[in-house]
Amino acid sequence: MEYITLRSGVSMPLLGFGTFQIPNGAPCREAVAAALAAGYRHIDTASSYQNEEAVGQAIRQSGVARSELFITSKAYIHEMGYDKTKAAFDRQLRLLGLDYLDLYLVHMPFGDYYGSWRAMEELYKEGKIRAIGVSNFSSSRLMDLCYNADIAPAVNQIERHPFYQRAEELAVMEELNVQAEAWAPFAEGMNGMFTQPVLQEIAAAHGKSVAQVILRWEIQSGLPCIAKSVRPERIRENFAIWDFELTADEMKGIAALDLGHPQMLDTERPSEVKRVYDFLNNPVVTSLHE
Repeated sequence: MEYITLRSGVSMPLLGFGTFQIPNGAPCREAVAAALAAGYRHIDTASSYQNEEAVGQAIRQSGVARSELFITSKAYIHEMGYDKTKAAFDRQLRLLGLDYLDLYLVHMPFGDYYGSWRAMEELYKEGKIRAIGVSNFSSSRLMDLCYNADIAPAVNQIERHPFYQRAEELAVMEELNVQAEAWAPFAEGMNGMFTQPVLQEIAAAHGKSVAQVILRWEIQSGLPCIAKSVRPERIRENFAIWDFELTADEMKGIAALDLGHPQMLDTERPSEVKRVYDFLNNPVVTSLHE
């Protein structure tokens, strides 16, 4: 595993295991257990995933020391506001069975996230969170928060993959010293991601899978990323990316695949705002392909 240092001084593993859409209970416990056995040390969950209890059980049963782990969770829209986020955080820690989180994020740029940020700053100062950040924030919202917060976000977790590379936004984050982290690096396989000819050619050249090439590309681009699978063989495969590097020409070839628009989430589109506000009642993954 390789690591990156956040502005808070915390070391964050470059590859994390995501638990989005993995049901609470045995499916989530088994997937997280497989990830920890494969070598993952960063586990990413969220209040809206409704599986934090199973994540915590898998962590405790793994035998891996807490000090070796990097655990991320997030507060969702209905938990925005100072008091609501304080209560949500306490509830999430209880579900996870942990004393602290390594990274806690505002999940969506909606609701009273400024009130939430004040709560998170306090929790950070109390040592209950080692780093605080946001998710899915546009450049303008991220800049505004950085300009007004006592403690600027350490991370902005965003949709990022070969079809949506976000160079201008990444440049803004670098200027603000906010670490970008990629979720959905495979874009759920949409638009033929796994059969894309350039990616297949690069994969064949290295004797790797397209998924491994994408994860290697994210890391060589300087972005930590979150990979998810429930199949133990894929979980192990996704972790096996530390023994090869992409060439400069291969990186350029992937850069040319950028479509310039999101495949999963667009916080500026009204249909998407409605979707994420109603997600807990109707867990539709995206409205962008309707």
